[in-house]
Amino acid sequence: MRSVLLATGGFLLAVLWMDLMFDVQVRRIVGAADRREATIASIAAYYRRVTTDASPMGRLIAAMMLVQLWAILEEVLLRRTVTGWRALLVLLLGVGPIALALTRIVPAAVRLGARTDPLPVQIALARDVLRGHVICFVAIAWFVLLHLRLPG
Repeated sequence: MRSVLLATGGFLLAVLWMDLMFDVQVRRIVGAADRREATIASIAAYYRRVTTDASPMGRLIAAMMLVQLWAILEEVLLRRTVTGWRALLVLLLGVGPIALALTRIVPAAVRLGARTDPLPVQIALARDVLRGHVICFVAIAWFVLLHLRLPG
């Protein structure tokens, strides 16, 4: 299970890194309305491509999340190879980011990619996606590090 969890964690980190390369643009969103529009247009176009237009590749990310959830279930609940505080950390760091992505980040990214909201709402959505991705990246990085340190 350790190798499966390292692989899924590494894959999800790579996806998050690609997302963050677009997300960070929102940190510099100051100045004239046309610059703000251009920045949001760039971020929104990316999220339209990866959430709406990239089928079936988007399913691969969902599949990796499911594999990770299955492997965590196997490791913590079925085989009990990880117990105690380490099991709690595995659950928090492995399941938490997936739950955040499915409930907050993906819906916000899809909405941002649709570009149907006024510009201030799109900016707020982009900032929410950035925050969520940073949280997920940190959590999954710790998840991977934890599994590198676990025996077996």
